[in-house]
Amino acid sequence: MTLMAERPQQRRDTRPAPRLLRAAGTLEEHRATYGDLPLRAFAGEAGQRRLIDTVRRAGLRGRGGGGYPTGKKLAAVAEAGRTPVVVANGCESEPASSKDRALLSYAPHLVLDGAVLAAHAVGADRVVLCVERGAGLADRLEQEIARRRTDPVRWEVARLPRRYVASESSALIKYINTGDARPTFAPPRTAERGVAGRPTLVDNVETLAHLALIALRGAEWFRAVGTDTDPGSTLITIGGAVHRPGVYEIAPGTRLGAVLDLAGGPTEPLSAALVGGYFGTWVTLPGNEPLPLSHDPAGTLGVTIGAGAIVALPAGSCGLVETARVARYLAEESAGQCGPCVFGLPAIADDMEAVGYGRCSPAVRQRLTRRLAVVNGRGACSHPDGATRLVNSALSAFAEDLQTHLGGATCRGAAADPLLPLPAARDRDGSWR
Repeated sequence: MTLMAERPQQRRDTRPAPRLLRAAGTLEEHRATYGDLPLRAFAGEAGQRRLIDTVRRAGLRGRGGGGYPTGKKLAAVAEAGRTPVVVANGCESEPASSKDRALLSYAPHLVLDGAVLAAHAVGADRVVLCVERGAGLADRLEQEIARRRTDPVRWEVARLPRRYVASESSALIKYINTGDARPTFAPPRTAERGVAGRPTLVDNVETLAHLALIALRGAEWFRAVGTDTDPGSTLITIGGAVHRPGVYEIAPGTRLGAVLDLAGGPTEPLSAALVGGYFGTWVTLPGNEPLPLSHDPAGTLGVTIGAGAIVALPAGSCGLVETARVARYLAEESAGQCGPCVFGLPAIADDMEAVGYGRCSPAVRQRLTRRLAVVNGRGACSHPDGATRLVNSALSAFAEDLQTHLGGATCRGAAADPLLPLPAARDRDGSWR
């Protein structure tokens, strides 16, 4: 199926000059590359309001998956009436993405500057930087934070377990408060009550890095690339059947085909691309190369960049089998706190495995459709919704293969090596603490 979407207005070429990934790892390199922390330019209550207004005029959207306007989040926390806390979310639990780890490795102080500025804007005195355990990243970040002796906030680094839903906002807050990284039921909103019962701003680390650049260079500079509704640059991880997989910085509005070309183009003919990570959407190829990629679903038929991950699926692989693998992983990563996760996701994974491996009948297909409808929108957090979105998009995108599988056979791609990355069992945390 080819998606027909009007391309948002774009101001410049598809690959802007690097703004974020400029190899400024130490504090000295950072200051030489980006300049000093501009707190004096936004001094006092009037300066705080001006900083929030600058971010609002810049049009920055969250880069962690939701795409919510950052200026609105800042304003909501600032108006809560009590001293807030800022949480910088660097827990990149999406297996197909490595953009946040790359940013924290190449330009950590850009993120740290953004967190300090966000804290200043909302009146917070405490910043908690959340990262996954392992790989030494937390230790390196603590070393860099120790060098920032003049920051007007109290820093903490929280090391979270490697669980898919542990990066959800309420899960971060619950972990900081109790040591348990499972999401909580809403309400209240985090802007009203979060860490230690205080209003809490939770922003992705890439969002905070952009906030720092907006404070340094202004709203108009930020809006010089991207689209009217999704300005600025954004980081994406491109994987799968491309010649140069890795992390790239693009302008929102860039077409899918151009993004794949940035990674050297396909290594072989493609049948689809997964856009937005494991809570994202499959789009078929060829035919959808003109699809504009954005954090704003307007004009893209709801196919957003999401977690900032794109995986190119070669024609020799089976999208139904790949989706079945991910569906099983998402079922295993459930927090186990509600019926849709405890019962619904494992049942959906069972049905998807039957579909993928040629053990499916029309009755199983109908049962899967019913289960997807029952689970969607009924979970305690967004985990069931993301899983059902992925499965529904696979059933639509790979409809022709599905007909083959319904006949009790499998397509030739079912025997191909696995493509979508999943953490090895030994690398997964069995605990939520």
